[in-house]
Amino acid sequence: MDPRAATQAGPAKQIKEHRPGTPKRPAIDVRANLTLLVVVIVATALQLFGLPILLRAWGMPALLLIVPLVALTPTHWGLVHEAIHGQLFARRQLNEGVARALAIAFALPFDAVRFGHLMHHRFTREPFDRPDVLDAGQPTWRVWLSHYGRLLGGLYAGELVLPLLAFAPAEAARSLVARAIGAEGPLGADVQRLFSNFAADPARRARIRRDWLLTLMLFALAFYLYGTWWPVLAVTMYLRGVWLSLADNLPHHGVGLDEPGRSRNFRVARAWQGV
Repeated sequence: MDPRAATQAGPAKQIKEHRPGTPKRPAIDVRANLTLLVVVIVATALQLFGLPILLRAWGMPALLLIVPLVALTPTHWGLVHEAIHGQLFARRQLNEGVARALAIAFALPFDAVRFGHLMHHRFTREPFDRPDVLDAGQPTWRVWLSHYGRLLGGLYAGELVLPLLAFAPAEAARSLVARAIGAEGPLGADVQRLFSNFAADPARRARIRRDWLLTLMLFALAFYLYGTWWPVLAVTMYLRGVWLSLADNLPHHGVGLDEPGRSRNFRVARAWQGV
């Protein structure tokens, strides 16, 4: 059944059918999610507001707290990720609200991150989504520079400035996004159209502008509290951005381009499994 038809059909009850042979979605472990959420909230509060106080009181030894703050980066993003897929809480509105707040605390544009991530699932390994592939004819140095630039914080840096597109005229944003995404591959035209329409969507643009302004106010306050220690916050954000970029690519590392389940490489050293 076409999902659009179901939406237009009105308030009729939807019947969820479980087909034999398809795995059932596991029940949401709300208690575990709440525990992780509390840990991330405490860590975020420590990074933005607690650490500047401790730096003034303890001096350089307080810098050791950066280590757990950076280590918890995949957990922070993981909660946003689970909420995007409706696996943090049972209620959709609660998932979105919590994920949006977590994204603002990480200086991420939630609507853009959610759209990009869902497009990544829908069009995995399309030309726009394979920065690790060297196509024939491309200069090797340029591909290496782009790939490792993304891994070493470029991905996060791009997400920090991405909301500026929401302040540009809609048609200009549409044109810039269309040029950046391109139309290569058998589904390239569809991918380009979807990204371009997202960039020009008035409701999404308004939410991105609002969230970005909230992010600016939050981090302006944090930098003010750090005072002369402000480079500590900047370095912490950069290190978290690098770890986010690396962790986001780990499931795709060391797998063949034509291998089934190629985006599901979850092997990790035992010491990191808890993280």
